[in-house]
Amino acid sequence: MKSSRLVSILLLLQSRGRLTAAQLAEELEVSVRTVYRDVEALHAAGVPLYGDAGHAGGYQLIDGWRTRLTGLTTGEAEALFLSAVPGAAAELGLGSLLTAAQHKVEAALPPELRVHSARIKSRFHLDAHGWYTEADEVPYLTDVAQAVWNRRVLHVRYRRWKEPTEVDRRLEPYGLVLKAGRWYVVSGPRPVTYRVDQILQVSGSEEEFEPPGDFDLAAYWRRYQEEFQERLYRGTALVRLTEAGAARLTGRQAAACAQNGRPDGEGWVRAELPIESTGFAVGEFLRLGAEVEVLGPEPLVEEMAAVVRELAARYR
Repeated sequence: MKSSRLVSILLLLQSRGRLTAAQLAEELEVSVRTVYRDVEALHAAGVPLYGDAGHAGGYQLIDGWRTRLTGLTTGEAEALFLSAVPGAAAELGLGSLLTAAQHKVEAALPPELRVHSARIKSRFHLDAHGWYTEADEVPYLTDVAQAVWNRRVLHVRYRRWKEPTEVDRRLEPYGLVLKAGRWYVVSGPRPVTYRVDQILQVSGSEEEFEPPGDFDLAAYWRRYQEEFQERLYRGTALVRLTEAGAARLTGRQAAACAQNGRPDGEGWVRAELPIESTGFAVGEFLRLGAEVEVLGPEPLVEEMAAVVRELAARYR
């Protein structure tokens, strides 16, 4: 831990110039006294580091004592600092490693590229979690991540939606995916996707595995999402929407309305929208209130009418 902190001090000073003990302590999340001891250790190791007292003082490396990373363009440097998702790295137990890696790259960048990197970090922040939902408790995420990294088999107790709800599974964890704040593990040998927050118990093993040579995690996930959407939206509904109602559609329904929606001459739009099921569609359309009128199919119209009558009776 101390050696890592000493390297971090060097990299911070190399990339940012003069820094006070208080600034270093805040950056490294240690006490000022710890910074003093670390600086003494660096002096003893022969690092050309000096400090000035006073209000404008601080620690600084002798000019010219630095390494440089060559070959990076401005765009590449910007992309490097834009690509990290700090929250996800922290959940995987890699937050400190990510920070250290960024410090190393920042320290090695030429000054002109360092300016662009700092600008990116100050203007863009990536937040993978969704609104209106609490973050999932994922107690075994680190265990799964280590198995992914080390190519080790996992034996898990898993909770699913159908009976029996708790099952035992042997996983060959090919990779992890973070989607809208939720972690998924893709497991072989026949790729299957599991929610990591639904893992109830984990037992590691020394058994190793090797994914197929042609397995591509990103390509698999794209196919999985496409197939999921196809399985999800198997029906359609014919509706009339006000302009406000059409604006509140999301996802595939919004895309379908934009593609096949037609004005009906009364200020409304008539469109055919994909639906998952009658019951689910009722809930989706009720949230639009008076901004939607369902025209078909008949079972959906009847279900909508029944729910509206019940609501009218309840609030009469």
